[in-house]
Amino acid sequence: MGILWTIIIGFLAGIVAKFMMPGRDPGGFIITTLLGIAGAFVATYLGQAVGWYRAGEGAGFIGAIVGAIVILAIYRMVVGRRTTV
Repeated sequence: MGILWTIIIGFLAGIVAKFMMPGRDPGGFIITTLLGIAGAFVATYLGQAVGWYRAGEGAGFIGAIVGAIVILAIYRMVVGRRTTV
């Protein structure tokens, strides 16, 4: 059940991250939500590694949003650089 909640929270975090980071998004809505899900998994993993969350406990909504924004920013840098060359 923990992975399902991480996916749901990541989906919502991806939507919020899209609205918090205005501008052209090279991947569109679906890629942004997938990056939000990845951000939630990254936030969960890093939070557990640092000791913020216990094993089996997922990242909170704010942590997932931060993870989604970081991954979305990295994605924009990588894809934006690739399309301009």
